[in-house]
Amino acid sequence: MKLRTLGKTGFKVSEIGLGCWQLGNDFGPVEDTQAAQILNSAMQAGINFYDTADVYGGGLSETRIGQWKAPLSNAPIIATKVGRDGALYPDGYSKASIKASLQASMKRLNVEIIDLAQLHCVPRDVLFDGEILNWMADLQQEGLIRHFGASVEMLDEALFCTTHPKLATLQILFNLLRQDAIDELLPAAANNDIGIIVRLPLASGLLSGKMKKDQVFAESDHRHYNVDGAAFHVGETFNGLPYNKGVSLVDELRPMLDPDQSMTELALRWILDQPAVSTVIAGASRAEQVISNANASELAPLSLQQHHQLKTFYTERVRDHIRGGI
Repeated sequence: MKLRTLGKTGFKVSEIGLGCWQLGNDFGPVEDTQAAQILNSAMQAGINFYDTADVYGGGLSETRIGQWKAPLSNAPIIATKVGRDGALYPDGYSKASIKASLQASMKRLNVEIIDLAQLHCVPRDVLFDGEILNWMADLQQEGLIRHFGASVEMLDEALFCTTHPKLATLQILFNLLRQDAIDELLPAAANNDIGIIVRLPLASGLLSGKMKKDQVFAESDHRHYNVDGAAFHVGETFNGLPYNKGVSLVDELRPMLDPDQSMTELALRWILDQPAVSTVIAGASRAEQVISNANASELAPLSLQQHHQLKTFYTERVRDHIRGGI
């Protein structure tokens, strides 16, 4: 597993991290033993960066990570998120309420200081007011968190965050079906020493290449109840694409695969070919998925021809179908 520097945190993080949303049972039930297997497989594959949030399973994901890491002598880097809990969202934001939420995360994670705390897709008016970023800087100064960043939904939100001098990371939607960050955001992040954390690299599983138009998802899975943005931002599920359209677009990608190259390998390697990206947090519900994702770090870069084809494909075939803005 290759390592990259995570912006001004200075952390050396694995190119492939582990997204831990699924450990909160938000994609369907995951038993405790299965959760432990996923986490252990990630560690064995050289993954040292784990991303969670206080609202994943109402704290279940954080609790499971905290219990798993407790006996480890060399603990990995744990990033969590704050801002979508009902005590804060949508209009209960204050430095005191954020501090209380982070302290609750510390207890669940079994840590005395949080490695990286990220604002979690807070409302646009709250973010653009700017004071919430100053509160995070204050909490960093107080020793509650080592570093802070922001997880955002829109490119203009990400660009706004790059102007804060203490912001260390940005977590963004970025994949073969959402490429616009290349043009302005990635250069701005690099210029300001901000680490880029890529979430939903497989567009909620579309880019696994295994989904069918008649696929049925569990009622507890956001791919069932948020398919059209009924519960939260539509871009967080299937990249904002109508599901059947997304499946069709992925089928159009198949002729661009090299022999013996899987769709997942193409999708993950494309992201890693962007030098401004620090780590890709791929979720997994099975240990073998973790291993498969981790292997992308060892793959050779895509050819220039593939990169050209994929850029043209996105511009001409994908971009106009994304709902919710970019």
